[in-house]
Amino acid sequence: MKKLSIFFIKSFVGPFLATFFISMFMLIMQFLWKYIDDLMGKGLEISIIIELLFYVSASLLPLALPLAILLSSLIVMGNLGESNELTALKSSGLSIYKILKPLTAVVIFIAIGTFYFSNYIIPIANYKWHSIIYDIQEKKMTSFLKPGAYTQEIDGFSIKIKEKDGNSFTDIIIHDRRNSAELKTIRADAGELYQSDNGEFLYFKLFNGDVIEELKNAPSFQGSKKNSKSIFPGRKTDFKTATYKLDMSGFKLQRSKEEMFKDDYEMLNVFQIDETVDSLRKNFDELSKMLRKNTLTKHPYFQAKNYLAGKEPTNNKYQNVHSTKELIEKSNEEKNQHKKKTVKQTPAPKKVDSSKLIFPVFKFSEMSDEKRKGTFNHMNIQLENNIKTLNGQLDIIKNRHRQLRKFEIEFHRKFALSFSIIILFFVGAPLGAIVKKGGFGAPVVIAALLFMVYFVLITIGDGMADGGIIPPSLGMWGPNIILTPIALLLLKSAANDKSFVAFPNIFKRFKRKKDTND
Repeated sequence: MKKLSIFFIKSFVGPFLATFFISMFMLIMQFLWKYIDDLMGKGLEISIIIELLFYVSASLLPLALPLAILLSSLIVMGNLGESNELTALKSSGLSIYKILKPLTAVVIFIAIGTFYFSNYIIPIANYKWHSIIYDIQEKKMTSFLKPGAYTQEIDGFSIKIKEKDGNSFTDIIIHDRRNSAELKTIRADAGELYQSDNGEFLYFKLFNGDVIEELKNAPSFQGSKKNSKSIFPGRKTDFKTATYKLDMSGFKLQRSKEEMFKDDYEMLNVFQIDETVDSLRKNFDELSKMLRKNTLTKHPYFQAKNYLAGKEPTNNKYQNVHSTKELIEKSNEEKNQHKKKTVKQTPAPKKVDSSKLIFPVFKFSEMSDEKRKGTFNHMNIQLENNIKTLNGQLDIIKNRHRQLRKFEIEFHRKFALSFSIIILFFVGAPLGAIVKKGGFGAPVVIAALLFMVYFVLITIGDGMADGGIIPPSLGMWGPNIILTPIALLLLKSAANDKSFVAFPNIFKRFKRKKDTND
């Protein structure tokens, strides 16, 4: 049995390595197709491209391994079945379970190694290739200016240069179109280009130029003169050295930057993700309490109730808070001040004679039409403001929930992808023993279809979990849950030398029983 185990492992290693590199090549091509616009025409060195592909390959390994395991197990067992070696092994008293035992040990070892690799190595690889892509996209800043042609890559500006040498250029013309009521043109003989540290602004350091500003529409101070429409006020300013700042919020580079670094959960291991999730849940609970308290203190009913309880009725300490960040900062200040104070006995609520309190009550029937209309307008405005506030709070809560779900999805993804290697092996190996077709013909087609089903399932599960339709755990483990009974059924069919698709035989037996009864 030891020699047979070595024989099975040797038979498995060759197809596994071949299919692994083929799978990795396909995934890398998919990556290059996605980022082809950022990589082409940049004059990148070969070493940078090799480094990028190295880190990308490491991050794609958990996706390439399941496909490689599926395809190699199909090929190995298909070759054994096609050459009748599998039949000879079964006739000698070996069951399919004993035949697959050495390969199962190898696959389990690969699955465990994949988990540790995805937990400790892939976060570093993700950070590295994200950084390289961002650096390449930063280089795009100097490449969007094409000599002799206007470029409109930055929203609201048209820029033209005559010649360019690195970050230096000559004869630049900048048309500022952000204000539709005026025409603004900046000309300079030479200049330099650089970016702010935070990446939000682009600076042109210009030399020997002028700024021309002209209104598009003539103002009405010309009176009734016939030629007043042809007079457009303007001004011209000369400069020796000037720095012109452009907002890059509409530049494509800014969008790419957000996409690169917003998914920081990809750069953490399971222990860091678990710690982050606990911290996010605590912060979310505190934020929910503050938002609830902020909403209640603005309501007249609770203001009057607090007044009767001896509290200030209308002094809303959160009334000047306009954002969640300010709300959290104000709450933290109150907590720090509360800790510094000495412990005092809570004063008893002051007794208030409710009969002496004046709560104005108005009846619409006793109001004039003008006051009634004004009251309705005030109520509508107040209601709209309350609705906007509540919608803003709901958006904050939804964003926090989604952020929390992303971390939970990544946590379960690391386990689910590693476990899928074992599941797909028990799908591919029995199926290869059943179809008894080796080589790269039928097994490749079958493996591609099965992996497509698996990929569709995990994509749907990821999307539904990200949207909050199903829990993150079910979204990531759902494909494995669906494929597990299929793997068990295939394994049982291979052990009993029966075809997995036995529906025609069932229909024939049912038809025979029906004819016999007739």
